[in-house]
Parts: sequence; structure tokens; C-alpha cells
Amino acid sequence: MSGINPDPQMPASETAQHARLKTLALAWAQANGFRIAATEVPVPRSGFRADVAAYAPAAAERAEPRTAVFECKQARPDLLKDAHAEAQTRARLAELVGRKQTLEKLLAVHRPDLRRGEALWPEFDGWDFSALEHQGYRAVVVELETVQRRLRGGLKFSKMFRYRCADFLYLVVEDDIFAEAEIPAGWGLLVRRADALQVARVPARLDAAPAQRIALLERIALCGTKAVNRAAGVAGAPPGSTSGDLPET
Repeated sequence: MSGINPDPQMPASETAQHARLKTLALAWAQANGFRIAATEVPVPRSGFRADVAAYAPAAAERAEPRTAVFECKQARPDLLKDAHAEAQTRARLAELVGRKQTLEKLLAVHRPDLRRGEALWPEFDGWDFSALEHQGYRAVVVELETVQRRLRGGLKFSKMFRYRCADFLYLVVEDDIFAEAEIPAGWGLLVRRADALQVARVPARLDAAPAQRIALLERIALCGTKAVNRAAGVAGAPPGSTSGDLPET
């Protein structure tokens, strides 16, 4: 199933397949006690937007409320781009920076013609390696840029787990797009089979801070209000809909 879903509540680039996963996640959340839920919810503290976020009020068998975040992935590249581990990525970045500096020191000895000539004393001058055709150096620079981009935007799963953005974190995927080792640590796994989601891995219980739960509930409520406004033809955003009006715990 592919193509662009015409639903105006969906992001413009979202596929029908991804929208179906979100619908199934909404249904699964509500069937499992998370009765308050919405899609495309900005998650406090994380800087990310969840495909689905849900809230389960306190009940007789549970003294505290619970929150859950669901991330839907329809294809393997979509899954892998967010699944990098932060500690390993930062370690690799430090390694590449050190290697680049070592190579530049060696290249400076053999290629004095690359000196910029901007300083009076050679030892204080800079070097221009941008046009250097050196296979090893180019490979280090390319990987360094890739790892830096990964740190800026490819650590979604790791950061949401570390910040305890919700009590439970779930990855919602199509079947056969993942290897077990690629599923982020601490995340539960819901796999679509036919028209239902099946639990393939139970998530770690993170015990989010009470203030984080309330902040996420407020975001869910605002997203729900916007959806109701759209359906009712009410123009404008609901009061307090800007991110500055909600606590960042």
C-alpha cells in the first residue's frame, strides 16, 4: 500500500501506509487503557514529534497515570535513520575528529603549498584542505559529516529513552523490515500483521516524572482540540497552542 494520503490532518508527505500504522497505534493504545490519545504530538523535553502519544488516567488498580509514545516505521531505512545509539555515535565522532587532525598534521608536512599564507609566522598559519584529492582524508571527512548529521537528527529513539519522555515507548512497524538487534534498547515493539498490531517485545517501564506526564497530556489535549476545530470548521489555533505556553519539564 503506497501513495500520498489526501487527509488534510496528515503531514503533506505522509504515505497511506504510515497513516495506517498510526491508526492502528491509536486503536491499540485505547484498547489497552490509554484512553486519551492524539497523533502528531510534540513531546516535551525531546524536541521531537511523536506519531502517536497517549495517556492512561489513574485507576483502581493503578495509583498513578501512565503515558505512552508510539513511533511508526513503514520501511527499513525509515527505522534505521532514527535508531543510532548516542554513546557509540559520540565515541565514533571523537575518533574521527582525532583521525582528521592527525591526517592534517601529516599532510601539512608534505603539502606546504596548501598553506593559506594569512599569518606572518608559518606556525600560526592555516591550511586549506578543501580541494585536496586524498582518498583517505576524503573518506574521513565524509564519514565525519555523516556522524555529525546523525548526532543532530538521528538519535530520536536513544534520546527519548534517556529523557524518559513517557512511561512506555513503542515502535510500531511493518513486518519483516527489522532485525532484532536493530530495535532500540528499552522500546517495545508492535508489529502489524493483517489489520492488527501484535506485541513482539514488551517495553521497559521508565516511570516518567509526574510533570512530564502532565506536560505530555497537555500536548495531547491541544492536538486533539486542533483536530476537533478542523473537523468543525473553526478557524485559528486554540488558546495556548504555542510551544511557549506549555511547560518544558
